[in-house]
Formats: sequence, structure tokens, C-alpha cells
Amino acid sequence: QVQLVESGGGLVQAGGSLRLSCAASGRTFSNYAIGWFRRAPGTEREFVAAIDWSSGSTHYIDSVKGRFTFSRDTAKNTVYLQMNSLKPEDTAVYYCAAQFPAQYMVRLASRYDYWGQGTQVTVSS
Repeated sequence: QVQLVESGGGLVQAGGSLRLSCAASGRTFSNYAIGWFRRAPGTEREFVAAIDWSSGSTHYIDSVKGRFTFSRDTAKNTVYLQMNSLKPEDTAVYYCAAQFPAQYMVRLASRYDYWGQGTQVTVSS
């Protein structure tokens, strides 16, 4: 069974940075994609970014391009979302999710098979 555990959320002022981590366990992830989604109060869950585990190729929504960086450490089975220049509109619960087989360009949450419990990110103005 795949398990995903997020960490690294918190409260930060606008313009600040946070690094989210997602530790994955349960199997080899060589044919998986890992995605980050977020949900702000009263909104739908939104795709943020994804990474192809094997190639390291990444995909971002336009609103985070140049600010967020998605990376992976295959030895630790962990992915990271480095978030810089944070804005109040980035406030949300952030979830990591695993998708098999990897289709990292697909943004649909329904195409992801496993989910973490989420970590809160709050950006104050």
C-alpha cells in the first residue's frame, strides 16, 4: 500500500518561503508521477505541480511558475516543493498525490491514485 506523508507547512509572511516535503513509501515509484494539489477554503482542489519520478520532468500551473520548484530525492523516496515569493493567494491545504502509471502532464485529481493527509500553508499579507 502506498503511503504519502506531507510536512513543512506553516505560517509565513508574503514574500517568504516554505519547503514542503512528501515522503512516499510502499513500493518502487519508478513508473509513478507525484503531484501537488491545494485546496483553499470554499474552493475546488487545484493542481499545482507534478513530477515524473523516473525522468524528473516537471509541470506547473502558470501562477506558480518561477516561484515554486518541484524536486525529488530518489534515495529518500521523497519529493519537495520549494515555494518562494509566497502570496496570500497561495494559502491552502497542500496535498501530495501519486499516480500510476505516470502521466505528469495530466492535471486531473481523479487521475491520481493515492493521497496524503495534507499540510496547511498560510501566507499573511
